[in-house]
Amino acid sequence: MSRLLTFVASLALASAQLSSSSLESHNSFRCLPDGKTAFLAYLDASGKGVHIQGVNPKNFTAVGTPITIKDGKEAGGLVAHNDGFALLTNEVVSGESKDPLPVIYKYTNGKQAFRTLLGGSGLSGDALASPDINGDLVFSEKAGYYAAYIVVTSYSGWASGHFGDSIRYITPQGKVEEIQGASSSWGCSHNTGIAFEAADEPPFASLCAEDQGAIWLNTETQGMSNNGVKISNEHVINGASNEPMGGMSGSYSSLARFIGSDSYIFSWASRGAINLSANDWMGDGYTHSEQRTTNRNVAIALLSDKKTLVGEQATSKVGAKDGDSQVNWITDGTNDCSNVHVAAFDNSTAIVTWEEISNPVCDNEAMGCSGKFSGTKFQVVNSNGKKIGKAITSDDTFIAGDMVTMSDGRICWPYVSMTWNLNGPVQAADVKKMSFACISNK
Repeated sequence: MSRLLTFVASLALASAQLSSSSLESHNSFRCLPDGKTAFLAYLDASGKGVHIQGVNPKNFTAVGTPITIKDGKEAGGLVAHNDGFALLTNEVVSGESKDPLPVIYKYTNGKQAFRTLLGGSGLSGDALASPDINGDLVFSEKAGYYAAYIVVTSYSGWASGHFGDSIRYITPQGKVEEIQGASSSWGCSHNTGIAFEAADEPPFASLCAEDQGAIWLNTETQGMSNNGVKISNEHVINGASNEPMGGMSGSYSSLARFIGSDSYIFSWASRGAINLSANDWMGDGYTHSEQRTTNRNVAIALLSDKKTLVGEQATSKVGAKDGDSQVNWITDGTNDCSNVHVAAFDNSTAIVTWEEISNPVCDNEAMGCSGKFSGTKFQVVNSNGKKIGKAITSDDTFIAGDMVTMSDGRICWPYVSMTWNLNGPVQAADVKKMSFACISNK
């Protein structure tokens, strides 16, 4: 039976910048392989400078002095090692774009080991910036690579002003390697969500949401080509697709690998899909759809390995009345569900979590809703996609960073202890403490 444990306001921060949109944003959190220490990365209240703080994973108190990446503007992803960490961030680079470029830093024993740009004019002939990373950084010791999946925009040349996404592979020594069939510079056009997880060799497991009408399992294609695997049909508009993997709050903990297994679980928020029509601009294999519901519900999909969907993919049949018959729904009510995440307990069970709004007001097409917060939900599922027991509810615990499987089997994550309000926009505020919560399946 699942048990939710909270450690309220336990870790003092230098000063973190959090607002109505960024309270759920990617505060990167990772535990060392030896289980003795964890790291938390967060943005300074000034909006510039990412702090990486060591954390005791037992009581979530600070360990040592934080390291600061002074020019970093986003804690876009974090990998923990027994002797240090690697951080994905973005920063303005002199002589390049006015927008920040994606960059990975690695620190070993408290000293900078490398700083490698993942964009800019000198990489792959593409002048790519990342005003919002909205992706993640992962590492596979067996494969011998870090990999970053990030949202990008071009600031010069033929694609200037266009948004898409890129997958970069980086060696432990900090060299970007172009790997055929794994690396990419332009993947999902107008990317609206990323799910990314490590594998034993490139390409790593990846999914993307886009604003043409679908979510794709694109491990083998790295893009949105119609020879990929269509996870779901979605009603979309230009630049929006229902915030399936968190929207501008950041794409993280949407795809998890079952521990010690080759299989994965993906979670997302969806309004469903009906009445498929042709997407004439994209051509064969691409469709538009209408939404089934005004509110969003929670769905999961299982992968038997990094590239293989369990069950049928979403239909691309023009004229189909039902465009979501393949979806495994975790919820089916009228509350709006958002901020959907997933993490694995072990090789056969995982936790899916989301926030709910009762009596939602959904005025903005293909975007989020507002209304009365009715709790954060936690639902255990197994590797066959079946729910185990009933969801538990918390009124004062939220997800605001990576959900990490600890060495003792708990799943833990950072959040801000506060009174949560989803009625509408609120003013930004600084905080001095970060809270942590853990959930156990024992």
